[in-house]
Amino acid sequence: MPALAEDVSSPDGRIVATLDVDGDGVPFYTITRDGNALIGKSQLGFTLTNAETLRRNFVIEDAVTSSFDDTWEQPWGERQFVHDRHNELAVTFRETRDTSKRALTVRMRVFDDGVGFRYEFPENPDQPVTGIAEELTEFVIAPDQDATAWWIQGGDWNRYEYLYKKTPIEEVSTAHTPMTVRLADGTHLAFHEAALVDYSGMWLRRMEDHRFRAQLAPSSRGAKVVREGAFTTPWRTIRIADDAAGLVENDLELNLNEPNKLGDVSWFEPAKYVGIWWGMIRGDWTWAQGPNHGATTTRAKQYIDFAAKNGFRGVLIEGWNVGWDGNWFGNGRDYSFTESYPDFDFDEVTAYAKKKGVHLIGHHETGGNIEVYERQLGDALDMYAAHGVDVVKTGYVADAGGIISCNADIADPCGDEVYEWHDGQRQVQHHMKVVEEAAKRKIAINPHEPVKDTGLRRTYPNWVAREGARGQEYNAWGTFANGPDHEPTLVYTRMLSGPMDYTPGVLGLVGSDNQPIASTLAKQLGLYLAIYSPIQMAADFVESLEAHPRELEFIKAVPADWAESHLIAGEVGDYAIFARKDRNSDDWYVGGINDATARTLTLDFDFLDDGQTYTATIWKDGEGATYETEARHNIAYDTRTIRKGDTLELWLAPGGGAAIRLQPKK
Repeated sequence: MPALAEDVSSPDGRIVATLDVDGDGVPFYTITRDGNALIGKSQLGFTLTNAETLRRNFVIEDAVTSSFDDTWEQPWGERQFVHDRHNELAVTFRETRDTSKRALTVRMRVFDDGVGFRYEFPENPDQPVTGIAEELTEFVIAPDQDATAWWIQGGDWNRYEYLYKKTPIEEVSTAHTPMTVRLADGTHLAFHEAALVDYSGMWLRRMEDHRFRAQLAPSSRGAKVVREGAFTTPWRTIRIADDAAGLVENDLELNLNEPNKLGDVSWFEPAKYVGIWWGMIRGDWTWAQGPNHGATTTRAKQYIDFAAKNGFRGVLIEGWNVGWDGNWFGNGRDYSFTESYPDFDFDEVTAYAKKKGVHLIGHHETGGNIEVYERQLGDALDMYAAHGVDVVKTGYVADAGGIISCNADIADPCGDEVYEWHDGQRQVQHHMKVVEEAAKRKIAINPHEPVKDTGLRRTYPNWVAREGARGQEYNAWGTFANGPDHEPTLVYTRMLSGPMDYTPGVLGLVGSDNQPIASTLAKQLGLYLAIYSPIQMAADFVESLEAHPRELEFIKAVPADWAESHLIAGEVGDYAIFARKDRNSDDWYVGGINDATARTLTLDFDFLDDGQTYTATIWKDGEGATYETEARHNIAYDTRTIRKGDTLELWLAPGGGAAIRLQPKK
C-alpha cells in the first residue's frame, strides 16, 4: 500500500517540509514556518529528451529519515567554524504505470535557517543516459502574503551584470539566483542552488502569481543536461530568516556541499593586491599592443615596488600575453597563454617580484573561447606554477550564449565550433576542469564572467572568489556606473552565493573622463567589510593610493580572512554594517556601506570580549559628505576608547560608508 505524506522538521521545530503526491500521482512539496505557508504546493519532476516525462503516476515507495549535527572548519572564509545541524528526509517515488516503473528520490534537508533538496537518479539499465530537457521544480512562494523581490533578469545578454530590481513579486519575469524575497510579515527568503556540478545552472521563471518554476540554462545539444548512470542534481536552496541579518549570517549552501577534496590548502594565503587594471578599464591604457600598452615591464616593476613597500602580497597584470590585438571580445581565437608581448619580459618581471617578496597574480582572458583555452590550459598553468604565480584571474568576456566550445564531450577532441551559455552544463564542466587542474599545481582561481557561486569553495578551496555581478569596473564607464544603492543590494543578493572580486579601493572617485563615482571616500573603505573576498584588491592607480595616505593605512591593515562575521545593522538594499574579527589577531573591524539616503545609526559593541578595552580608529563620512557633489571626498577621522556594552552614533552620508579598526589595549 502506498505510503502517506512524509514530513521533516528543522531541529528547532519551526520549519516543516512535506513531500507527497497528488491525485494524479504528481510529486510535490510544501514548507511551513510556525504554521505559516512559506512554500505552497509545488510540483516536482522532469521532462526528458530520450524518455517519457517524469511527472505523473508516482506513489511514495520508501522514506528514510536521519539527523546530523557537526561543526567543521573553513581553511579561509567569513568565519572559521561552520555549524551544520539539520534533519533529513529521503523519499523515493516509484512510477505505477504498466510501461514504466522508474524510481526517483528526493532528499530534503531542513536546517533552522533554511531548506535544501535535490533529486537522485538511480542506475537504470534500460536508460543508461539521461537527457534532461527541463526541470519541472516549482516554488510557490508564500501564496497568502504580499512579497517584495530583489532580482536581476536571467537569460539576458549581459549574464549576471545587471542592476538589481526591487519589485512586487508579481512583477518578476525570469530571474537569476540568488533571488531575495521579503514577505509582508517580515520573513526573509533567498532562493538559490548548491553544489552545481556537471549540470546546467537554474534560473527562476515566474509562471503566474507567486508560482515560479526552474528553468535550466540552454545547451547546444538540445538536452540541457546529459548524464550517464546514477547521478544527483544540485541542491535547490531556500534561506529562511526573521530579518536581513539572519539571511546574511547563513551557511546553507556551504553545508550542502561536500567537504574539502583537496586536503591541505595552506599554500593559499588570503591577502590583498594591486594591479595593472584600472587604467585599462578607464581607457587610459590598452590591453593590446601600442603606445599606451598597460602591461609593460617598466610598469609591472613600478607596481611591484609599490606592493613591496606597502605590504600588498599580490600584483595583478592583465594584457601581457599575445592575443589582445584586434577583436578579442567573444572571439579569443588568437590568444596565447604562454607568449608575452615584446615590451613585457615575463621571466624578468617574475624574478623581480620574487626578489621583492611579491606574488604576481596571473590572468587568462579567454574571450569566451574555451576550446582555445582548454588546449593550452596545462602548459599555461605549468608556466605560472614554475614562476611562483599561485593565483590566476580567468575571464570569459562574451555575450550570454557566446561561449565558443566544440561539438564533442569535454574529454574528446574538438570538432566544429558550437556556442554555449556561461551557466550551461558545458561551461560548468569547464570551470571544474580549470579548478581541478589548478589545484594540482597549487594555484587558486578567481573567474570573471563566471558561472554563479554555489558553495563549491568548500569542496575546492582553491576556488577563492569570482565576479558574477556588476563590479567596480562599471564605475569607470560614466553613464553605465553603479548607483549608490547597488552595493547595499549586493550584500543581500549576489553575496549570499559567496565571495566576490568587486575590486574596491578607488580612492580617486573618478572613472573615465573624470566622471564621478557614486560613492564617498569612506564608502570605498567600507566596501572592504561589506563585500567579502579572500583576495581583496586596492583597485586604483598606485599614484592615487599614495595620495591618500590615511585611507591607504586602513586598506593595508584590513584583513582578508576572518574568524567571525556578523551583520550588526542593515536592511536589504539600504545599508549594511558588519563586525568582523581578524582570524590572525584579536582585532575587530566594523563598517560598511549606505545607499542614497542619509541615516544615523547607533551601533553597539556587544560582540567584543568582556573586560577588554579597545582603541577604535575611525574613518567616516565628513560633514556634508554626499556622493552627488565634490563633497564625496569629505572624510573625517576619529579615535575613541570602546568597551563591550558601549554604543557609537554613526552618521552615514548619501552614498556613504564607514570603517573602524578596534585594537585591544595591552
